[in-house]
Amino acid sequence: MVVYFYPRDNTPGCTKEACAFRDSHPDFKKLKAVVLGISVDSVKSHDKFATKYELPFTLLADEDKKVVRAYGVWDKKKFMGREFMGTVRTTFLVDPEGRIARIYGKVRPAEHADEILEDLKDLGA
Repeated sequence: MVVYFYPRDNTPGCTKEACAFRDSHPDFKKLKAVVLGISVDSVKSHDKFATKYELPFTLLADEDKKVVRAYGVWDKKKFMGREFMGTVRTTFLVDPEGRIARIYGKVRPAEHADEILEDLKDLGA
């Protein structure tokens, strides 16, 4: 299972990342890997985002921030000299037994899906 946390629906980096997962989705399915995207956006926002970009995987809404906090991806961020709390783009590769096999920080949105596919192949998925 691939669990990827992203900051916001319909932002440039998050859209690139989601579309890369979308474009690679047949390859994930061949490897029997489920892809889940999680952000603190609402279900309504996720529905619009998924429809607009034809995303074939589930987006989960974590509006109360329980999941992002539990995974340790809700943290201080800096943007244009401003400091604020937000979701740090991070992906967890979870093995069939439910254990975290790999953690990806400092994700490059456009290339990230391909990186995970290679790692899944290396892990024998």
